[in-house]
Amino acid sequence: MKTVMIVAGESSGELYGSLLATALRSAWPGTRLVGIGGDRMKDAGVELLSGISSALGLTEALLSLQKVHESYRRAVKALTECSPDVLVLIDYPEFNFRVARVAKRRGIKVLYYVSPQVWAWRKGRVKTMGKIADRVAVLLPFEEEIYKSAGIPCEFVGHPIMEEIEEYETENPDVQRSKAKTGNPIISLLPGSRPNELKTLLPLFIDVVTESKREFKECRFVLPLAPNIEPERFRASLDALGKEGVKVARGGAIQALASSDMAIIASGTATLQAALMGVPTVVVYKVSPLTYFLAKRMLKVKYISLVNIIAGREVIPELIQHEANKENIMKQCRKILYDETYRTSKVSAFRRVREVFFGKRPSRRVAEMIGEMAGWKDREAQDVRREA
Repeated sequence: MKTVMIVAGESSGELYGSLLATALRSAWPGTRLVGIGGDRMKDAGVELLSGISSALGLTEALLSLQKVHESYRRAVKALTECSPDVLVLIDYPEFNFRVARVAKRRGIKVLYYVSPQVWAWRKGRVKTMGKIADRVAVLLPFEEEIYKSAGIPCEFVGHPIMEEIEEYETENPDVQRSKAKTGNPIISLLPGSRPNELKTLLPLFIDVVTESKREFKECRFVLPLAPNIEPERFRASLDALGKEGVKVARGGAIQALASSDMAIIASGTATLQAALMGVPTVVVYKVSPLTYFLAKRMLKVKYISLVNIIAGREVIPELIQHEANKENIMKQCRKILYDETYRTSKVSAFRRVREVFFGKRPSRRVAEMIGEMAGWKDREAQDVRREA
């Protein structure tokens, strides 16, 4: 039986894993899929060995060591018992590099899908990737050259969130966002998918919502929680937001953004998601003082937002650590909602970012790559690109 093992470590990676699982089942019906992920991967037909661990910041990681160790033990056991044709690793380098080394020793082909941010952190990981991965599929255009220049087989496949967005837009062609300058703007709040992000940002969001309701009168707020978040852990903050009229939902980030005039988002994949949908955004991020101290010295990029990194300039304002406060966020909200020139310039820049990913079908292409690596020649997968 054809078998593929997929390992994802957090919410965004789990989404990519679910889209890939769907593409694999479409290309090669009957393929057994096993792995580490969440409900979306399970719904897409993946037999879960363990749940995602909500990857944490540098100083918070110790809190989940026991869970991570158990997930690692199950993953290594599955490499022997399931004997996958290809192991697909999605980001999550601290965990996946270890799993990859075991796979390589056992002769299992490794496809690394969604590269660790070697351009931002440790470039030495490029050499490590060359040792553990047979092929690399990257989501950002500039990543391809980094690996190819090191002699590592790599391909820019596009970004899976674009697939989700295009599917939504196809199914909802009449959806129209209001264009600000109205008396009742809609603002999306996306606090991230990691527990430490919600711990630091939800109290800040409460302050912003309270102030916004005073200044913007009939403004409305929606907060789509990442599917892996346990609401009860943040019940006090979520209840406080609910009392301020914030609509808290489980998942549905695309739907929330599609109806919004702007968004306030924790740095991460959601910022690119908002830009690809043309939603002006303010990026906010706060971590523990030690994590910030270490990260500031290790980061090798000028910006933290993917949109700004791709654009090569500040398209989205970034408010980090002490700058992520109510006053600065409100200042940016006023500009986005009521300065039409400012707003239009942002939306125009987003269109250029979207062009980078136009026409790419990452899940389909990665499914193809898996088939190529495994040597599958089945008639039902003669040309995956002709599907859909």
